[in-house]
Amino acid sequence: MKHFFSNIKGDAFGGITAGIVALPLALAFGVSSGLGPEAGLYGAIFISFFAALFGGTATQISGPTAPMTAVSMVIIAGIVAANDGSVEKALPAILTVFLLAGLIQIGLGLVGVGKYIRYIPYPVVSGFMTAIGVIILLTQILPSIGYYPKEDVAFVEQFKPQAEEVILENILKEEAGEGILVLENFKETINRAGKITSEDILKESQTLAAKEASGTLGAIKVLPRALKNIKWLELVLALGTIFIIYGFKRITKVVPSTLVALVVMSGIAYGFNLNYREISEIPGGIPIPRLDMFTNFSLGSITPYIFTALALALLGAIDSLLTSVVADNMTKTKHKPNRELIGQGIGNSIASVFGGIPGAGATIRTVVNINAGGKTKLSGMIAGVMLLIIMLALGPVASKIPAAVLAGILITVGIGVMDYKGLKAIPFLPKDLKFGPIKLSSEVLIMLVVLILSTFWDLIFAVGIGLVIASLMFMKKIGDITAERSDVKSLKEEAWDDEGNFPSNLKEEVFIKHIKGPLFFGSTSDFQALTLQIPKTAKTVILRLGRMQYMDQSGLYAMEDMLLELQKNNIQVLFVNLLKQPRYMMERIDIIPDFIPNEHIFKDFKSCLKWIKDNVKDEY
Repeated sequence: MKHFFSNIKGDAFGGITAGIVALPLALAFGVSSGLGPEAGLYGAIFISFFAALFGGTATQISGPTAPMTAVSMVIIAGIVAANDGSVEKALPAILTVFLLAGLIQIGLGLVGVGKYIRYIPYPVVSGFMTAIGVIILLTQILPSIGYYPKEDVAFVEQFKPQAEEVILENILKEEAGEGILVLENFKETINRAGKITSEDILKESQTLAAKEASGTLGAIKVLPRALKNIKWLELVLALGTIFIIYGFKRITKVVPSTLVALVVMSGIAYGFNLNYREISEIPGGIPIPRLDMFTNFSLGSITPYIFTALALALLGAIDSLLTSVVADNMTKTKHKPNRELIGQGIGNSIASVFGGIPGAGATIRTVVNINAGGKTKLSGMIAGVMLLIIMLALGPVASKIPAAVLAGILITVGIGVMDYKGLKAIPFLPKDLKFGPIKLSSEVLIMLVVLILSTFWDLIFAVGIGLVIASLMFMKKIGDITAERSDVKSLKEEAWDDEGNFPSNLKEEVFIKHIKGPLFFGSTSDFQALTLQIPKTAKTVILRLGRMQYMDQSGLYAMEDMLLELQKNNIQVLFVNLLKQPRYMMERIDIIPDFIPNEHIFKDFKSCLKWIKDNVKDEY
């Protein structure tokens, strides 16, 4: 506890500064998620406080982040669409998915997955981060020019026939569920259909219009309509925000430019009584737990999203631990990855109960905290409390913020989150792949696949596909390198230093093979070719295994097949310097001692050479 308050002044200043920086982003992420500004604030308050309290990175400031919000936005849109376009109706299921993601993170921390996150290849992370930036930019163009598809009367009108079909289909589904849908009697169907009002059709049409314009592809589809219906005031507010964010940074970085832009542009819009679009109202008072997510719980409503919750949990883990590495580099400390995952999971779980969107460790806020003097967990907890105080004191004022200002803030977030380091490296990476006349770097290919699939299809599947491609390419490269380094060569072509005094009269009878590198599924085909290259005169094969550190199951069976083939041809095999892991594998399936007795396994080449001189006769 003493250590907890060892830097109270620095932590207070760091936490307050980080909380102020987090405010505009929390509001913006909440709005873009589809759950409203309060969801972003609740997420920032609870995740910041509890992830700091229970986490494993002393200076980490957590809350909603661009990647987590981008994925949450897709989840929210999907569940809302499945609930007749009603956010209120969909909210219990949405929050249950977020709670599940938090619980999975706790589980990942408890089983010790934290230390493996660092093995995710850089091109996958790079493509994903750039895709997040592109998604945010494309989805924020519409609100930044004041275009909302639901309010475009002519656009909504197009969906009326489809809306009528959907409503009728829902009536038939209800009747089928109630067991009253029969061919002989459509009276009930006609009766229910007669109660459909024009408001019902309009509401369903608006839902379909919003769905059509959602996501990156939707934004691109409706962009021509949006450009014909620009609200110039909204565009000026968004551009003014962007200008201040980038311009104020050049003057000073002491005061966060995002906050300056939010206050100045909101002050101008409100002070001059301009006819702008406000964000939705932020409820006052202490956040209340959403117990309906438990009372209305239905396994069927979240079953389709279990994989999504797992993906969200993994993304939060990656996002947080990357920030932890940045914090380590700045503070010369070492974070505890598994404990950090448990902290993030607790933070996300509690935030979901109060209606907050999920988050992760936030790099910029963490850097701000460290630079302002934050050194212990207290700084992250103070940041959460600071946001709660701001919300309670300024909730009604914050409700007057223009939606276009938050869109402008998000556009700068989208530009900032892209991985320019990875993009700049594209022309300089070695082109190790060939598609006809086109040469391409495998790293670039992975990055582009993840970027394109994330932007236009599905973030989660894109990362999965990127990981599979990266793994396959890695295996191929390792296989190629192993094969290249351990080419099957006769003794005359390649000899190690200790083989110089090998009896020249036995060179026809004895074949020496050096295995240099792991024997795994990527290199088995080259190893299997060994038997074909053994000279007809050879009656003894020496396998030098001191550099074969690892053998997998594929390698094990390739070895067994080769030994079987040699045994058929009456060729005996000697092992030299067999290492612990490959020996263990071979003992499991009795290669040792069935094929290779213990007396044919030598610690070094010298003892093997003595055996050769004593037991191998010169026949050629």
